[in-house]
Amino acid sequence: MTTATLTERDVRMRDAVQQQLEWDSEVDASAIGVTARGGAITLTGFIDTYAGKLAAERVAKRVRGVRAVANDVEVRLKLDRTDADIASDAARVLDAYATIPRGVKAAVHNGHITLTGVVPWPFQKNHAEKIMRHVRGVRGVFNHVLVGPRAADRDAEHRINAALRRMANTDPRGILITVEGDTATLTGTVGSWRERDSVERAAADGPGITSVVNHLAVEPTESDEDFEIC
Repeated sequence: MTTATLTERDVRMRDAVQQQLEWDSEVDASAIGVTARGGAITLTGFIDTYAGKLAAERVAKRVRGVRAVANDVEVRLKLDRTDADIASDAARVLDAYATIPRGVKAAVHNGHITLTGVVPWPFQKNHAEKIMRHVRGVRGVFNHVLVGPRAADRDAEHRINAALRRMANTDPRGILITVEGDTATLTGTVGSWRERDSVERAAADGPGITSVVNHLAVEPTESDEDFEIC
């Protein structure tokens, strides 16, 4: 494969990601730049919300052929908010969700929220982080919430594999799941970032699983090399 061909493919991928960013209503792409090299996308520039920064990353991952995304977009607020303002809003948001235990706490420093506490289920840890992303003025979220041990299930590996076979958007044939104690490790390949995330969520919901190590590689098929939006 020649250098010229690689350069052409990079340009096509860059343009596809830029077009999808401009198309998606979750993202203000007016100040976001895109570069592409060998299947890796780098996002630069700035945006006015942390949720928007993460949305830009999700959009880039949905473009066919993208294997990695470096998100260097900077969050620049239209109106600065104090840490006290952000902390007050974060506390109200946490209280509004009955699914998040009261032991989950949020601390704010320089616009960044740090979450701590212990929860029984991985989805509660993930949910707490997701809702913090939308607190007005937040620049980033550090999730240090721990998932407490639950009763282990010796059949967890089999049950996770069975769950993957039931999922319509997942081909389990290239995926290997191993369970040691309360940790599930994922290896192998999947066809898209969306599939990778779906497999990780399914493993996290396995009985007795408190952490997931995701080593799945994204390997688009040959038909994905046209860089159309999936």
